[in-house]
Amino acid sequence: MGLHSAQKRHFPLRGIDGVVQLFDAELHKSEPDLALLSLVLGFVEHFLAVNRVIPINVPGVRFEPLEPDCPNSCFPTVELGMISALYERFTAQIRGAVDLSQYRRTAAGSSRELVKKVSDVIWNSLSRSYFKDRAHIQSLFSLITGTKLDSSGVAFAVVAACQVLGLKDVHLALSEDHAWVIFGKNGEETAEVTWHGKGNEDRRGQTVTAGVNEKSWLYLKGSYMRCDRNMEVAFMVCAINPSLDLHTDSSELLQLQQKLLWLLYERGDLDRYPMAMGTLADLEDQDPIPGKENPLKIHLKAVSSAQRHYNNEHIYPYMYLAGFHYRHRNVRDALRAWSEAAQVMQDYNYFREDEEIYKEFFDIANDVIPTLLKETAAAAESPGEGGETGEGADREHPKQAAALSALQDPECFAHLLCFYDGICKWEEGSPTPVLHVGWATYLVQSLSRFDAQVRQKVSIITKEPESQDDDDQSSEDPREGRRRGPRRESKLEEQSSPLPAAPTSPASQATPAQPKKVGEGGGRRRSSQSQRGGDTEGKPKSPSPEAAPSPSSQQQASPSSATPVVVFQSEKMKGMKELLCAAKVNSSAIKLQLTAQSQVQMKRQKSTPAGDYSMSFMKRQRKSL
Repeated sequence: MGLHSAQKRHFPLRGIDGVVQLFDAELHKSEPDLALLSLVLGFVEHFLAVNRVIPINVPGVRFEPLEPDCPNSCFPTVELGMISALYERFTAQIRGAVDLSQYRRTAAGSSRELVKKVSDVIWNSLSRSYFKDRAHIQSLFSLITGTKLDSSGVAFAVVAACQVLGLKDVHLALSEDHAWVIFGKNGEETAEVTWHGKGNEDRRGQTVTAGVNEKSWLYLKGSYMRCDRNMEVAFMVCAINPSLDLHTDSSELLQLQQKLLWLLYERGDLDRYPMAMGTLADLEDQDPIPGKENPLKIHLKAVSSAQRHYNNEHIYPYMYLAGFHYRHRNVRDALRAWSEAAQVMQDYNYFREDEEIYKEFFDIANDVIPTLLKETAAAAESPGEGGETGEGADREHPKQAAALSALQDPECFAHLLCFYDGICKWEEGSPTPVLHVGWATYLVQSLSRFDAQVRQKVSIITKEPESQDDDDQSSEDPREGRRRGPRRESKLEEQSSPLPAAPTSPASQATPAQPKKVGEGGGRRRSSQSQRGGDTEGKPKSPSPEAAPSPSSQQQASPSSATPVVVFQSEKMKGMKELLCAAKVNSSAIKLQLTAQSQVQMKRQKSTPAGDYSMSFMKRQRKSL
């Protein structure tokens, strides 16, 4: 069984608009044809990024210029004959290998044995040996023509094969770095169908329950995306890899991806897909389409989606938002978004399979933030010789004024502390250490960018264990006996002691109390991004009066209404409370405290160019900031 006549009418597909029209027609159907759309995208990507040659050298494939006056920008014409042949080959392979009569099917849906059989068919069709992380092997075009797929491509191929067999209950499930399938009544059953990481070991056929229960980031504690067909289309669009090499992207593929994402976004198909919204916002920031939505607004919608639909357990919406502010050198907002990402991360346990997100945080802490603060310090010092500060100086040197205000802003310092507090809390209770002396070196460097007067304007509060009344905090009981008694910092403790009594005042940056991040996240962001305050409705899990109201109450009791308050959750940051606000940064003491009980031989990370901040989901090369 091949393509339907209604599908054939769209061919040949000429230019970007032709591909978009085909997607639009398929998305209006209850079951968009995943195999057809994946083959089309794979064909286009192959001839624009993999085999990008002079058009006359490709027999059987015609290229047409995207614009009449621009012959250098060409787009392959997608002919019906080639796509139809590939489509029939894929469907024949799946139907020939799976005999549905041998597997029981109930009203609840497909069986685990049948799903495992389909995954075996895809798995056994792959080449025995190839580099699994290479680019441009995510589509069915790569499977049929080259017998190669990457990890997430295998999971997608299984879902497309199940659709060919009429198994409508089998859908794609996505975390931020892994993919598997859900099936059965209401998608209640889960099954691994591909590998993860560098090895070929797989757990195909097994459920993901163990990964969810151990609170690893790879499975998002169960708050993963359960896709419908249109979200699966969005997944294949996000998987388009426009890179020609490490430094160059195909402008045609970028335009195609951007227009397809806009099609999905305006239909509402990305409402539950935060990472796709982040990708769209990045593309729009790089090359805006007139009349379309502001990229910052899309980033904020992605954060809101993660909070509303996924219990605020996703990290990358905050990473995308931080990347946007980083590119525009909005120091305070970038630090805020990174700190919020770390505060979400603090509720996970770190396992070896979470290596990708570890590398993200490692690069941010030890490259991106130090570089940003270094550039900010240099900008604050550069053009101002002999110039007076004030309104005239601000008008004459706006970048210098912004840099000065960032390094003299205690809220920026508070965001930095919250970022490291989240990382330290992530390490607590994890089977694998996170921090080592490399982290401490750059922490000291970043702290030193802020003068003592700025650091001392931040009120630091250390929450005691009795205020953590969430049911998942029982694991911290063994640490309670190690906690120190009252420390010597009289000034800071005097500020913090009466604070829980006053529950009013707009919020400043503070690490949220452990029971719930979301309600407090909206409070924190209200200080400079009031439009995001509404993202947090209906999320306060814990009724504890000491949890959510504490940052705002601490704010009111501070001597100055602009004084930010930080509530430390991690034991390591609590132990550094005096050191962080001391007149002189004691690097040796901070390094000892940060690396305490976490001495570990870490594999040396590949160095990245200063300021090169890239997303690594699906091993895709992102645009540098």
